[in-house]
Amino acid sequence: MRKPLWVPSQCWIDGASITRFINFVNSRHGLDIADYKDLYQWSVERIPEFWAAVWDFVEIRSSRGYDRVVEDPDKFPGTRWFPGARLNFAENLLRFQDDQLAFVFRREDLKTQTMTYRELYDLVARLSAALRREGIVPGDRIAAYMPNTIETAAAMLAATSVGAVWSSCGTELGALAVSDRFGQIGPKILFTVDGQLYKGKQVNVLQNVEKIAARIPSLQKIVVVPYVADGQDSRPALSREDLGNLENAVLLGDFMAGSKPEIRFEQLPFDHPVYIMFSSGTTGKPKCMVQDSGVLINHLKELIIHTDLKREDRAFYISSPSWMMWNWLISSLAVGATIVLYDGNPNHPGWEAMWKLAEDERITIFGCSASYINYLRTIGAKPGTAHNLSALRAMSQTGSPLSAEGFEWVYKEIKPDMHFNSISGGTDINGCFALGSPIQPVYAGELQGPALGMKIKAYDESGKPVVDREGELVCEAPAPSMPIYFWDDPNFEKYRKAYFDVYPKAWRHGDWVLFHGDSGGVTFLGRSDFTLKPSGVRIGPAEIYNVVEQIEGIADSMAVGQDWKGDQRILLFVKLVAGYELNDDLKKRIKTALRAQASPRHVPELIIEAPDIPYTFNMKKVESSVSNMLNGRPVTNRDALTNPEALDFYEKFAREMC
Repeated sequence: MRKPLWVPSQCWIDGASITRFINFVNSRHGLDIADYKDLYQWSVERIPEFWAAVWDFVEIRSSRGYDRVVEDPDKFPGTRWFPGARLNFAENLLRFQDDQLAFVFRREDLKTQTMTYRELYDLVARLSAALRREGIVPGDRIAAYMPNTIETAAAMLAATSVGAVWSSCGTELGALAVSDRFGQIGPKILFTVDGQLYKGKQVNVLQNVEKIAARIPSLQKIVVVPYVADGQDSRPALSREDLGNLENAVLLGDFMAGSKPEIRFEQLPFDHPVYIMFSSGTTGKPKCMVQDSGVLINHLKELIIHTDLKREDRAFYISSPSWMMWNWLISSLAVGATIVLYDGNPNHPGWEAMWKLAEDERITIFGCSASYINYLRTIGAKPGTAHNLSALRAMSQTGSPLSAEGFEWVYKEIKPDMHFNSISGGTDINGCFALGSPIQPVYAGELQGPALGMKIKAYDESGKPVVDREGELVCEAPAPSMPIYFWDDPNFEKYRKAYFDVYPKAWRHGDWVLFHGDSGGVTFLGRSDFTLKPSGVRIGPAEIYNVVEQIEGIADSMAVGQDWKGDQRILLFVKLVAGYELNDDLKKRIKTALRAQASPRHVPELIIEAPDIPYTFNMKKVESSVSNMLNGRPVTNRDALTNPEALDFYEKFAREMC
């Protein structure tokens, strides 16, 4: 057995919420579950009993109880969860109304705002009443083109309080990407801001809003939150005249004027839509995934049982309203914890920005992407030395696979005694298929195990489950947070094509994974959709990244397969650390490392220096776009990338190479 990076103490285990949950289940069902492995096995063998236990343990609030936990469990997709129940999503998140801080907000220019749970309730109440005055009824869509602010969360809570369906994009997205998303779902109201700050520069958001509104005829009103021109720091306040030619636009204060701080929470069936989430849109128009209150119970399972979030915690994630981790983080309100929000570039004016925030606000749970951790590693950052992180007790990481060396760096350079909770799932389920457990050891490069209630396996090429061997991630049973349907897909055709086209009776998620028989952990190896296949041998791109990105001088990399002479060859693009050059010596070191640490099959045919690596806003590398270019296929929706200009290099390279 390999040596773990971290082992929880008995005191840690005794105080964990998952330990309370195990005792709760044992008492209710007369069982003798002793550890996570037994608990997980019970959760996927007795699915109705498990989700009923979660419902009670996390204290879902409902005006009417459910008739049964699950209806048609073999109808996949199409399963109905908790039929008969009546509840409201926002009411569950607004169960606290006291003077504890609900939010601490920090902008990159250091502007800070706080809001208590009592103040948040009042703000949501006024927004909710204003929406009702506008004629918003259950099922109407409310959209937001907003930064990561308190007002964004309040608008979501107001929308879902009246039964409207919420969908959001961060202001980092371009106008085309936003209208491609919102244009499909016909929102009646759009929340937005006048501008944003990013890397010290002010951006006029209203110019994009005009383009978006022109492409969405369903919009009845645009509510503008003064964000840059907020009347502070000698800046003039935003006025109605500043909204220019934007039709049906109103300032937030005017929109809420006259509203009373009372909320009438619309009581709705469990399967009433709550969120519409979007796929990345890198291969066509984004898919619109409709999710119900299954998101609520799943988020609370992950936050309370897996993450061990408690009321006294201060939780933070480097995120944006474009990414499902924003939805995940905002659900922390149901626990009564304090959420720390940040808007801007996380490395502005330098890498220490987020760690200064963690120190100042005494963040206890810090979340980020693998790419953020890898960036810190390449520049030699030492957060644990530079800052007082005594309050930090857990870190969460997602977005893309993190190498074993990345895990080791976290424990060496951030904090040796904390729970490192690497998680993986997707926007599709607004949650995780695999994640951590605070009562288990952490091993380098491994997520600690499958998520409770998620019956996941790795399938080989013949569709047989495998352990200690790479395979395709599948889920063999339905779960509450899976989409209830795709927008404008009445016969589930798009839904089935997205997840059930390969294995008709199992959800194929598109990840290449390895289940470890000794530890029970799971290693994610990258997207199986873009698995490399030189000479027919399947290779996960992350297997290459995990080796290459440990080499001195390599800041980032991307491996792509190109059809070549009846086979496929691997092209490796590398982004170098400043001061390094891609000479013959560095190329040799890359090939030697891959041959020794992976296999000869992992060695690329060509190694090319690239100025940047393209990423989606979910911090995933966009192998698909580069692969399309190299194989003569069109690339669509550049606006879905955080750095679309990076594709210019690959486009030129493909053109010249061909």
